[in-house]
Amino acid sequence: MNEKLAQLAKRRQLLIEQAAAQRVALARNIEPLRTPLAMVDRGIRVARYVKRYPILALGASALFGVLRHTRAARWLRSGWTLFKSTRSLRDLLLKN
Repeated sequence: MNEKLAQLAKRRQLLIEQAAAQRVALARNIEPLRTPLAMVDRGIRVARYVKRYPILALGASALFGVLRHTRAARWLRSGWTLFKSTRSLRDLLLKN
């Protein structure tokens, strides 16, 4: 019986080591997918928000349709570009 317990303990230790190695390999393999998965999560959150408040999507679509050919649309486009640029710059500065 003692021999059987020793074999079980040895097998258990081997399985624990294998599981640890597999966790390390999984973490290494999944690292390149972190950014795309974060974007997917953000998209899902946006979709759920729009599903919860569909009137906002309708209003944004109507506003875009009305402003598409006006001077306000150019101002909005410029403002959006400026906003994205400042966020990118801020993120870059915060990384360093």
